[in-house]
Amino acid sequence: MVKLVALYKKPSEIEEFDKHYDAVHLPLVRKYPGLRKLEVTRITGAPIGETKFHVMAEMYFDSREEMDKALVSQEGKAIARDLLSFAAPLVTVFIGEVDG
Repeated sequence: MVKLVALYKKPSEIEEFDKHYDAVHLPLVRKYPGLRKLEVTRITGAPIGETKFHVMAEMYFDSREEMDKALVSQEGKAIARDLLSFAAPLVTVFIGEVDG
């Protein structure tokens, strides 16, 4: 299994970010072809000091090939356009292999 991870820094306008993320972005992400699981973590703190992060989304796919197909699909392109429109300076996206 493989996952696509989106890690978002804390936005300056948290309420505005959350409204768009919840009402627009997440419904789009749920349409990824082949998406097996979506896990969204609202980051609430750090062991020491403040955290600079706000949200982490983990999108699970059966294989890298399935994820790659999803990313280039019409739905994937719509998700990418939306992501760039509201969170480009805030987000880091990476891919990971899931053990176990």
